[in-house]
Amino acid sequence: MIFLSRFSPFKSLYLWKNLNMENRKSGDSLTIMTEIVLPNDTNTFGNLMGGRLMYWMDIAAAIAAHKHCHTPVVTASVDNISFENPIRLGNVVHIEATVSRAFNTSMEIYIKVWGEDLIQQYKYKSNEAYYTFVAIDPAGKPKVVPQLKPETEAEKKLFDGALRRRQLRLILGGKLKPDEATELKALFVKE
Repeated sequence: MIFLSRFSPFKSLYLWKNLNMENRKSGDSLTIMTEIVLPNDTNTFGNLMGGRLMYWMDIAAAIAAHKHCHTPVVTASVDNISFENPIRLGNVVHIEATVSRAFNTSMEIYIKVWGEDLIQQYKYKSNEAYYTFVAIDPAGKPKVVPQLKPETEAEKKLFDGALRRRQLRLILGGKLKPDEATELKALFVKE
């Protein structure tokens, strides 16, 4: 526990850091991580192992979530990860993660992954995914996070789709009844 006297010069900084819940921009959470695929990272085909890539993606997503809410975060879920192209031994992996939407205590993180062949000098898309993180307070309980203010058309598209993706995750996890998923129902039921 931190004790601050009413005369402490750090009191205003402490309160600002812990109470500042202003909307944040998506770009503020942007995290770009770069790795090289070494022999220990590959399977018997000479491709980056999917589990190793998921590990790196989880780290990049956690950093993006942490940058958004300035508090510790934990992974709550990982949506479908589709591997479009393998990343070969010796190639470089570029992982870009950014918060696509903030809910009450959780954040959806959108991740794009590219491979780069430095010898042949070309980049290629490997995969993309959505991770969900929950902010945690010092007692280990979920903590309210600042909301996200999308600015670009791409950010707005990700932001708008995030509620439907969240409802689908909650239905599949048994935490929401299909009848309660109003955003998903609107796609299929015309009233």
